[in-house]
Amino acid sequence: MNRMFALCAGACLLLLCACSAPDSKLAPVNDFELSRYLGTWHEIARLDNSFEKGLSKVTAEYALRPDGKVAVANKGFNAKKQKWETATAVAKFAGDSRTGALKVSFFRPFYGHYLILELDRENYSYALVSGGNTGYLWILSRSKTLDPKTLGQLLAKANALGFDTAKLVFPEQ
Repeated sequence: MNRMFALCAGACLLLLCACSAPDSKLAPVNDFELSRYLGTWHEIARLDNSFEKGLSKVTAEYALRPDGKVAVANKGFNAKKQKWETATAVAKFAGDSRTGALKVSFFRPFYGHYLILELDRENYSYALVSGGNTGYLWILSRSKTLDPKTLGQLLAKANALGFDTAKLVFPEQ
C-alpha cells in the first residue's frame, strides 16, 4: 500500500510541477494520429523518478474512451515486493488533435504535460516522450527491445534537447 501511495504521490508531484507551460524547445510532433498511437507501449528507458523507482517490465496502455479522451494504464513489476503496480489516468489533447501534445491527469483536476517529441511516422513503433521539461523523459517501443541504431538516434535527439541521457534507467523487460 505504501508503494501505491508513493506511486500516486509521485504522479501528483509530476503533474503539479508540469502544470506550467512546457519548455519551448520541446516541440511535439505534428501530423499525429491518435488512433495509431493507442495500444501497448514498453518502456525502454526513462529518467528515473520517484513514482517508477525500482519498477521493471513497465508498460503503458492507451485506449480511447467513449468521451473521446484517452484512458491510460501504466503497469510495472516491483521485484522487491514481488508484485505488479498500476496507475491509471486520463489524457486529452492540449490543443490541436494533430499535434502530439496531451495533458494527462492521475488526480483530476491536475493535468501534466505529455509531449511526443519523436515518433516512428511509418509504423508508430517507437516514441520519445517528455513530461514538458527536461526532468522527465521516456523512450517507448511497441516491442520489448529497440534496435541499437534507433535507440542511438533517440538518445542523440534527447541529448541535443538538453536531457541528461547519462542518467537514463533501462528497466528490465
